[in-house]
Amino acid sequence: MKSATRRQLRVRVGSAVASALVVVGVSFAPGATAADVQSEQWYLGPMQAEKMWKVSTGEGIKVAVIDTGVNPNTPSLNGQVSAGEVPKQLAYGATDDYEGHGTTMAELIAGTGEGGGIQGLAPGAEIVPYRVALGGLLNAKDEKLAPTPTEAIKAVADSDVRIISMSIGSPAYEPEFEAAVEYAASKGKLLFASVGNEGRDSGYIDYPAAYPYVVGVSSIDDKSRISDFAQSGRYVDLVAPGENIPGYCEGNLDEYCHHLQGTSSATAITSAAAALIWSAHPDWTANQVTRSLIDTAGRKWPKDKPTSTAGYGTIRPRSVLANPDYDPGEPYSDPLRKENTQEGEKLVTEIPPASASAKPSAGSTATSQGAEGAPKDKQAAAGSADAKDVAADASSDSSTLWIALAAAAVVVIGGGAFAVLRARRAN
Repeated sequence: MKSATRRQLRVRVGSAVASALVVVGVSFAPGATAADVQSEQWYLGPMQAEKMWKVSTGEGIKVAVIDTGVNPNTPSLNGQVSAGEVPKQLAYGATDDYEGHGTTMAELIAGTGEGGGIQGLAPGAEIVPYRVALGGLLNAKDEKLAPTPTEAIKAVADSDVRIISMSIGSPAYEPEFEAAVEYAASKGKLLFASVGNEGRDSGYIDYPAAYPYVVGVSSIDDKSRISDFAQSGRYVDLVAPGENIPGYCEGNLDEYCHHLQGTSSATAITSAAAALIWSAHPDWTANQVTRSLIDTAGRKWPKDKPTSTAGYGTIRPRSVLANPDYDPGEPYSDPLRKENTQEGEKLVTEIPPASASAKPSAGSTATSQGAEGAPKDKQAAAGSADAKDVAADASSDSSTLWIALAAAAVVVIGGGAFAVLRARRAN
């Protein structure tokens, strides 16, 4: 596993205030308050989070976080985690985050900001935690008892969770994993995954972001520039903040590290944006929520020509929430239909499934760590024009979300997998 975290500074999280500890020569004044951590969440202002929360906080929307587990006892997550909804046979270690990554993602989605913690973009949403086996991160016993990502997705598909957030990635294709993703999509779930942190020129995208019916998320910095570490290619669909974000960088959840980066955080923030929209429009399908994110994304290029680095552009959920007349389009028409077909053959029908929920749109972005012998995807490496277009659009619209977030996990998922790389976007 690789983690795109950079440990620069730690702030100890207390019941009411955070006090600074110096690491690598960076420091804050003693007696720092909760605002110190939240002030590092630079994207909340440009996204106009306070205005969005007057319309929606994500209430009523459950988000499954498939990761390293989620500790429900941090001040910011107190009362936000519904661990009891995880099936008993898959609940092993769900609330025991051994690495801090899953708890960070959960706080970025639904944290309340209490006690000096991270302020989530959708503080009214509920987190359903799954601690999954991620290829050697756990000891042998825990690895055996923890569910696989495939098992977790199948369980979520049969629940009332609406959004699946996966800040994980691997270069290895697994047929069973893909089948689970398609099953979840058929049940009306909306799936997001990080495209990976191996750099623009790595040549391919990680799974699960490269599977059909998964929305791939890349990262930008606070200057609206595509992150250098973000992978590029045919499965990048949206971009969100992913640099200089506070988060937990180890199992000790008493303190935050600072200046973390990765497409993981961008994925969590995009999942939260979807929760805000779905909460405001609970009768919409996954297709309609996805279409709203695509239609309103910040970009300077034609919507029908997504780029290899930024996809359809930067997420702007406020553009949907602020428009009472927004038309989300056909409920059972996949907005990413082209991405969800291979050689002209539709992978999933547009007929409403039995659950009366639409199939979520696909698309993904990720870069793999390059399994031995794996061929490179034909997707083009990111060009500077993509980043400039994103930056220009962000600077011209205060509601543009230029977000790229912390500590992306890149993990080899499961055993017996083999490398298969799918191509999508050539520009």
